[in-house]
Amino acid sequence: MGSLDEGPLNLDLEIGLKNGSFELPFEHQPETLAIQDAVKLLLQGLHEDVNREGIKKTPFRVAKALREGTRGYKEKVKEYVQSALFPEAGLDSGVGQAGGVGGLVVVRDLDHYSYCESCLLPFHVRCHIGYVPSEQRVLGLSKFSRVADVFAKRLQEPQRLADEICSALQHWVKPSGVAVVLQCSHIHFPSLDLVDSSSHDGFVRLMVSSGSGVFEDERSSLWGEFLSFLKFKGVKTQAEWCPSVKSKLFLEEDQEMVSAVVTILRSLGEDPSRKELIATPSRFLNWMMNFQNVNLEMKLLNGFNSVKANGGDIREKRLHCELKMPFWSMCEHHLLPFYGVVHVGYYCTEGSNAIASSLVKSIVHFYGFKLQVQERMTRQIAEKLSPLVGGDVIVVAEAGHTCMISRGIEKFGSSTATIAVLGQFCNDSSARAAFLDKISTQQLPCKADSSSPI
Repeated sequence: MGSLDEGPLNLDLEIGLKNGSFELPFEHQPETLAIQDAVKLLLQGLHEDVNREGIKKTPFRVAKALREGTRGYKEKVKEYVQSALFPEAGLDSGVGQAGGVGGLVVVRDLDHYSYCESCLLPFHVRCHIGYVPSEQRVLGLSKFSRVADVFAKRLQEPQRLADEICSALQHWVKPSGVAVVLQCSHIHFPSLDLVDSSSHDGFVRLMVSSGSGVFEDERSSLWGEFLSFLKFKGVKTQAEWCPSVKSKLFLEEDQEMVSAVVTILRSLGEDPSRKELIATPSRFLNWMMNFQNVNLEMKLLNGFNSVKANGGDIREKRLHCELKMPFWSMCEHHLLPFYGVVHVGYYCTEGSNAIASSLVKSIVHFYGFKLQVQERMTRQIAEKLSPLVGGDVIVVAEAGHTCMISRGIEKFGSSTATIAVLGQFCNDSSARAAFLDKISTQQLPCKADSSSPI
């Protein structure tokens, strides 16, 4: 480490020793450094230049996101609950049930995210909790989200997550019973094959439940009352969850890359030999290798450059649109997926044919399947299409970014739109308006909180 880097570190050491306690700053902690080294190795395995501007800080950003996203290993439910149990009188026996004795309390729509233990990708969790207070005390309502987050911020799978939330509340709050329902959404594994990638609906959705005390029997009337507040007719369960479990793994694995993922697991506080995690490095690499930096352009777009442009034709032009073309990509800043739809507009001369829809979809698919930035992807699609359509082209990409929910900001439900305009669309506001109006009439499925409601 150079002298310029040692100065701040030595100062931190002095401050820590003077205060009688010491903890290295985050960027110098061994776990952070180990994850950064592992991520650099993974990027090299993807044939990326780790010193490229825009990606050279990716190892640190990934380390920060992963450690923040698994901070639950260092948190304890007791610290949140014990200071937030409040005395509350209940109605007299025989009159009714309410207050701190017997009355049902429901807390709905708590949004969280967790990392899937099978593939290390984040998944969205919408948590609903019901409980029946006892001993004339109630739990502060904000603490239900805190407790759920302790367990969500660990490598998880839905049923265990529901069970752990339920068990912790039962143990520390000591109510008559606790009911937990989780609605979970896990991103599909996209395929480099255009047909397969375009046909999926984007997410695996699963609803799980857990109950204790008076909620142990899910056929009871109390469960029915709880679910009625959630507007569910019943709790659906599925045997399969993470799509990576069924996906085909690469026949030859880079053992250095596998070891790098094992290092990441260990640095997060997990045991890589835990049976549920043994195959996780291979599954994570199976996802990552979809986005390796190889030159597929000539293979994918072979022959398409021979399409004749029609921009020089003096005949009247008409606006042609290709809307809602799905894409998958990987954010090069955090190595987390983003996904959505692309809309393309261009002009055709009267009587001429539009370029093949399959060509446009192929271009969108190709520029999505990379370590990317949404702004760059939008521009690249426009520039590739421009000579094929006579120069006048407009491209709009709308996407949900999992990095928006799996980091400190946790902006559930946000989405991002980017636009690129070339030729006539640059200066003709009416042309842009006509195209944007076409988009506005479509029902767009893209949301960052894992798309449409479960």
